[in-house]
Amino acid sequence: MKKILKAVFVIIGAVIGAGFASGQEIYIFFYQYGVNGILGIIISSLLLGFVTYKVLCISQENELANYKNFLKRLIKKEKQLEIFNTIMNIFILITFYIMIAGFGAYFEQQFGMHSLIGSSILALICYLVCLKDVAGLIKVSQYIVPLLIGSLLIIGVFVIDAKNVLDIAYYVPKNTNWKWILDSVLYGSYNTILLIPVLITLRNLASNKKEQGVISVLTTILIMALSLIVFFMLSQIDVDIKNLEMPAVYVASKTSIVFLYIYGFIILSSILTTSISLGTSLLENIAHTKKKYKQYAILICVSSVLVSNMGFSNLVNVLYPIFGYIGFIQIIKISTQKVNSK
Repeated sequence: MKKILKAVFVIIGAVIGAGFASGQEIYIFFYQYGVNGILGIIISSLLLGFVTYKVLCISQENELANYKNFLKRLIKKEKQLEIFNTIMNIFILITFYIMIAGFGAYFEQQFGMHSLIGSSILALICYLVCLKDVAGLIKVSQYIVPLLIGSLLIIGVFVIDAKNVLDIAYYVPKNTNWKWILDSVLYGSYNTILLIPVLITLRNLASNKKEQGVISVLTTILIMALSLIVFFMLSQIDVDIKNLEMPAVYVASKTSIVFLYIYGFIILSSILTTSISLGTSLLENIAHTKKKYKQYAILICVSSVLVSNMGFSNLVNVLYPIFGYIGFIQIIKISTQKVNSK
């Protein structure tokens, strides 16, 4: 069971990043659709659980070492494989940049510090942990993610008002049609782009179908529960949510200084675990020697600080939906892959 929990914590740490914990992702893809957004969370969580199971099965059965080897199972033509692998690596790198920007945005919003200071701190931490490769990722996740989950549950219990929950449960915005379904699928699909490279590194923690199934079910339940907590937290906001870089932090700050500090830990730790997951999976895929690994680690961490100056919410709003469509293509390919029944 210990091995299974390690895998689950790494997966949760990879999914719950700056966009999720800040409330930006939940608002963009779910909350704006009212009660339909709750159904959207269920759909996206089930989609992530399904992909988690399939990828763990495929990577373990075929002893796949990295993401490129996984893509070879999906794409047979070499040229198409190289193009798709490049696109995926670019997306992972961009999302790594978003995590760094989110860390800087938190420091700027809460402490009035220039965002580059926070971004530089996280970039340095990522560099040091990424040098320990997958072992470093697992160790950080197994200690930080349980605290992150527990903290978010505590915040949810004390912050969420039942009356506001009922209000949002009956709210259905006009003229949204079926767009909420599209956005829920897009949310799940772009997260799979981040998740699949991480899942491949965990194949030794899920050596049989039972373990793979338990990991997938636990992952689905936790992602769904944590998403709903953030969703209902947003119902407490009494200002225009569009003007907030980190709406969930605003809710915590309006409740008490203690909850603000607790949520500060949630934000910073979720950004940390996701950025380390992204950095490690990218380096595992593109660096084939220890020397290259270190060189690329320096390059992506330094460049992340420079790019972070673009702004956190701008990056989330523009880039995530675009890559959601690309991720959906990958999910279709994964769905057609057969796995052994044993």
